[in-house]
Amino acid sequence: MTVLDTRALNRATLARQLLLDRADLPVLDAVAHLCGLQAQEPQEPYVGLWSRLRTFDPAALSDLLTGRRVVRTHLMRRTVHIVTADDVLAWRARHHDMLRTRVLGTYRRELDGVDLGELAAAGHEVMADDEPRSMSDLARAVSDRWPAPGNRPLGEMLAAALLSTAQLPPRGLWRTTAGARYALLSSWLGREIDPPAPDGSDPVGQALVRRYLAAFGPAASADLRAWCGLAGLPAAVSALRGELVAFRDERGRELLDLPDAPRPDPETPAPVRFLPAFDNAILGYHDRGRIIGDAHRGLSVAGARVVLVDGRVAATWTAEAGTGTVLVTPLRRFSRADRAAVEGEGRALASFLSDGAGDRVRVAAP
Repeated sequence: MTVLDTRALNRATLARQLLLDRADLPVLDAVAHLCGLQAQEPQEPYVGLWSRLRTFDPAALSDLLTGRRVVRTHLMRRTVHIVTADDVLAWRARHHDMLRTRVLGTYRRELDGVDLGELAAAGHEVMADDEPRSMSDLARAVSDRWPAPGNRPLGEMLAAALLSTAQLPPRGLWRTTAGARYALLSSWLGREIDPPAPDGSDPVGQALVRRYLAAFGPAASADLRAWCGLAGLPAAVSALRGELVAFRDERGRELLDLPDAPRPDPETPAPVRFLPAFDNAILGYHDRGRIIGDAHRGLSVAGARVVLVDGRVAATWTAEAGTGTVLVTPLRRFSRADRAAVEGEGRALASFLSDGAGDRVRVAAP
């Protein structure tokens, strides 16, 4: 079986994630290809798309949100993602048990004794009038019946798990600050969530495997599980084995992939790219070593924005408010060529973030 080393996996990931070459894709198609963008920090997806698309107008993503063609919702790993309307309707039922289990794992003590079926029914009654509500609003509406848990456990269990909801605009719009207000997906999108297959088969699970490999492969089953948070996909993987190809990584793990998906030459040059906080190019794997070294792995869950040099995390970055300046803090020393490439891409990012008002970059000492 062919062994793919870390550099080969790195280049495959960059290609699938649209980070090896910026893509000429409409924003909706890019969101679909990437299986959504992690979005608990509302402005971060804009940088993620800017780094991936040859031409990107932030208004395009805002328009998709207000036009109800993409939505912000709790989905993979119980985190907020921007996904297409078609995908959330197809995938939400498959994620329901995982969402409930993960919220319950956080608030098991507080929710002890609460009948979650009754809580869900009460939540649906509250949301029946289609009035957008915050988590706190939801919790207060049912707290007379369940006073013990407190607002946060009740609100999160309802909005993030028991009810299939969307976070409504203006939250998530470009340069907009707004609290999270929720509506039922079926109400907001005017379509019902796809039900599970009546024959017990798992076409949604199989579709998730294919879509994940198209955007993240080659990958191990553990990587797939780390991306979506679903434990029940081994049957879907087994059902697809006849149409997949297999490799091994340097640790001996089996990696699966779509046969015709891009796996570039490991020596393919990789341009500098600036990634937003919590980007799925890093978080979408159990083994994140293909992009980030073990010494800096903690950055991936700490909300750090990172810079890829030769395809790997080599710096962090921040934007100085109001100055049009991007500050880069290297994690190692840059060569002269690397520094020039980082400064060039950083100037382009500074211009994007400031609407052309500034293009300054400061590179700190490593």
